[in-house]
Amino acid sequence: MQSRHLERHSTGRIGWLRASVMGANDGIVSTASLVLGVAAAQAGRSNVLVAGVAASAWSA
Repeated sequence: MQSRHLERHSTGRIGWLRASVMGANDGIVSTASLVLGVAAAQAGRSNVLVAGVAASAWSA
């Protein structure tokens, strides 16, 4: 005999949290990739800093 599942879960209402966490993670990875790319191109320290600040301001 099947028993009825009586517990209530809030997984249907928590999608916004997952979306915000994934979006923040995407921004961090994108900014880090850009900074590493600029640094790998033998750019100066100030150029890497400007690229990182510009990328973080653009992705916000």
